[in-house]
Amino acid sequence: MLSGLWLLANPGALAPASFFAFRDSMVQYSGILAMGCMSLAMILAMRPRWPERWFGGLDKMYRLHKWLGIGGLVLAIAHWLWAKGPKWAVGLGWLERPQRGPRAAVEGVEQFLLSQRGVAEGLGEWAFYGSVLLIAVALIHRIPYRIFYKTHRLLAVAYLVLVFHSLVLMNFPYWASPLGVVMAVLLAYGTWAAIVVLVRRVGASRKVDGTTTRLHYFPSLRVLEGEVDTLQGWPGHKPGQFAFVTWDEAEEAHPCTIASAWNPSEHRLTFITKELGDFTRRLPEALRVGQPVKVEGPYGCFTFDDNRTRQIWIGGGIGITPFIARMKQLAMDRQAYSGRPRSQAIDLFHTTADYSEEAIGKLTADAEAAGVRLHVLHDTRDGRLTGDRIREAVPDWQEASVWFCGPAGFGDALSKDFASHGLPVTTRFHRELFSMR
Repeated sequence: MLSGLWLLANPGALAPASFFAFRDSMVQYSGILAMGCMSLAMILAMRPRWPERWFGGLDKMYRLHKWLGIGGLVLAIAHWLWAKGPKWAVGLGWLERPQRGPRAAVEGVEQFLLSQRGVAEGLGEWAFYGSVLLIAVALIHRIPYRIFYKTHRLLAVAYLVLVFHSLVLMNFPYWASPLGVVMAVLLAYGTWAAIVVLVRRVGASRKVDGTTTRLHYFPSLRVLEGEVDTLQGWPGHKPGQFAFVTWDEAEEAHPCTIASAWNPSEHRLTFITKELGDFTRRLPEALRVGQPVKVEGPYGCFTFDDNRTRQIWIGGGIGITPFIARMKQLAMDRQAYSGRPRSQAIDLFHTTADYSEEAIGKLTADAEAAGVRLHVLHDTRDGRLTGDRIREAVPDWQEASVWFCGPAGFGDALSKDFASHGLPVTTRFHRELFSMR
């Protein structure tokens, strides 16, 4: 859309009079696209609820946020090279600097913006360097999450500087065109989002206070199960959704899948976390019963909503969590409507590298109460779970929808496998992309 609007505002870009005229067009074009990507990424950083259904959940929105950031970085590098490269070529004698005539007289707003060009160019260049560094920190997973979290917010500062850079340096006539209107909306919304991020008010209207009421650690799994009693304000959730949980104000909020069904009379939430990073490794020692908690949410569209009479669930490792919540909901429904015939057949495959008799016992009890057929595979004992093993265990798999939560590579392999056997994976293979970085 921005490309089309830019061509409408600058039709001469397709037939430039000289290399430097083409270079000026490319500087404008790459800058507009870069700021478009960055503005949308900044807007998504606020975790807005209204587009969640469009994208299939906040996890998909975060994936888009990540790629918008990468796209904005690539376009910003192109913008920087178009701005700097010809100057370097002139300095090396490869190009001849064009002769510029006297500038046309301007006044008012345009004159003011023209007077700020030097400042905008200098600040924009330093903001660009800062953005490259901060995005590199976000993409290098060896850098601890706590460092990523604390530095990633600084991108909002860089973005605000680049907004000033754009306001001053975008061709002034563009502002009177549809391109200018769209860019003004993007920059204004992005500026508001950046301010919200900087003052740490993301999701503030969706946060409720709670208290940690129970903690149970499974040492063989390196998994902590915690129960939170939420105070007034929690809107309820569907099984499969997740929330951002803050146990310590000095630490960042962490996304956790909710492992319990919602019962308004009890208003309690259960979270299960595995020791996967520096923060989660400290949780068993850091948390205590009675500790205050903030819970933000719920988010996500991994909610088992479809019209299939057969479902296949696959939970890899800690990815079993959303299925626990759904089984608890089904058990509650069976108890409340005991005379109603079951309308859905479900097979749950849980594959795990670590094994706990206690945890598997609880999982088995949940499956029996929910009427779900459970298949547990311990990697060392049973080998790897494959599409062939699933299809052998579920003969009518072609009628099923598949719900997967687990390691990304495992999900990719299963999706490709089922697609090769004729399952329409775009509509019937559902998965959670539980990666917020």
